[in-house]
Amino acid sequence: MIFRSKSLAAITFAAALPLLAHHSFEAQFDSKKPVTIKGKVTKVDWMNPHIYLHVDGVDDKGVAALWDCEGGNPNSLRRNGWLKTTIKAGDEITIEGTRAKDGTNTCNARSVKLADGTRVLAGSSEGATAKKE
Repeated sequence: MIFRSKSLAAITFAAALPLLAHHSFEAQFDSKKPVTIKGKVTKVDWMNPHIYLHVDGVDDKGVAALWDCEGGNPNSLRRNGWLKTTIKAGDEITIEGTRAKDGTNTCNARSVKLADGTRVLAGSSEGATAKKE
């Protein structure tokens, strides 16, 4: 009986680990600090729980830096029309998002404007359509 309860506890703990790794928006990002980043994508991490766009860019204050921009999860992005190839290394993009509270060059992307003018949503609750400006 003790063996079963220890096994159950270990399984329960292991199942909860992914939940511990996930974070809420409010815990990491400051909604009062919007940011716009323009630059070239250096890498795309297409994985759960969020995709990341790594951008060599310039923010709206003219400061050049490498940025890590979090998007939605791959499944919601697919439902919004994204493919793994929608954004790739070398693409010139503009990201509108919210800056991280810790002051690092990290943001939560709301939308991404592609070089051809198409704006795709990055998995936030702003809507679910792409539009060309």
